[in-house]
Amino acid sequence: MAWFRKDKKPLKARKNKREVPADVFEQCPGCGEVLYRERLARSLNVCESCGHHLRISAEGYLSILLDPGSFEELDGDLRASDPLEFVDVKHYTNRIATAESTGRSEAVVTAAGRLDGIEIAIAAMDFSFIGGSMGSVVGEKISRACRSALQRSVPFVIVSQSGGARMQEGIYSLMQMAKTSTVLARLHEASIPFISVLTNPTTGGVTASHSMLGDVNLAEPNALIGFTGPRVIEETIKQELPEGFQRSEFQLEHGMVDLVVDRRDLKETVAVILRHQLVGWTE
Repeated sequence: MAWFRKDKKPLKARKNKREVPADVFEQCPGCGEVLYRERLARSLNVCESCGHHLRISAEGYLSILLDPGSFEELDGDLRASDPLEFVDVKHYTNRIATAESTGRSEAVVTAAGRLDGIEIAIAAMDFSFIGGSMGSVVGEKISRACRSALQRSVPFVIVSQSGGARMQEGIYSLMQMAKTSTVLARLHEASIPFISVLTNPTTGGVTASHSMLGDVNLAEPNALIGFTGPRVIEETIKQELPEGFQRSEFQLEHGMVDLVVDRRDLKETVAVILRHQLVGWTE
């Protein structure tokens, strides 16, 4: 009968319920912990629970390493072209335009500045721009920054974050390996310090050229560092690779990098190394 039935009324949302923006939190890829973005930024995008280093931009590394107010960008007007008129599933020129729409002009930012009071030239790569791939402009900007260090007799620092050579530029991209390596050799001949910082990931032609040529090679914890990816190697040799293969700690154990450094200690570590090198250089 009707008086035994109770009409269901739709539930109404509480008016005082606070809406939390989706970009307030981020989940750590390492441990799954839900991280508060503002607190994460204060720890330089390093998870305080497990120490996982989340990826940051080139500008992020420059703000960590350079003293406030000392940043002076070099060759910021250089832009990539399409010398081979490369056509793939998504045309190369369209990919460049999409990448540039994020506010970046290329996969590397080069600058002059001071690191803990030490005058340096620096190049910081950015994975968000076509996978941090090294095309002709990336190679040219790194080479020019290196020549600037050579002319001013100041140390040079490269922060690498790349998937390797940019295949859409073919031989033009591969030539950048020789170009950057050659100008770094001139820096070495002049006894000017060069510090290479390898972050996650540093692979392909970037690893096979300037990234592994530092007087001191530093790496962030658990960064993927290698020429070819582990999956491709396993399929080629038909063997299972050891645990942690191509990670920073594995490379340290096998002599490919000199030190694994927490991002929060990076500036201090680079400053100590440079001061030690500069004392030996002046003597």
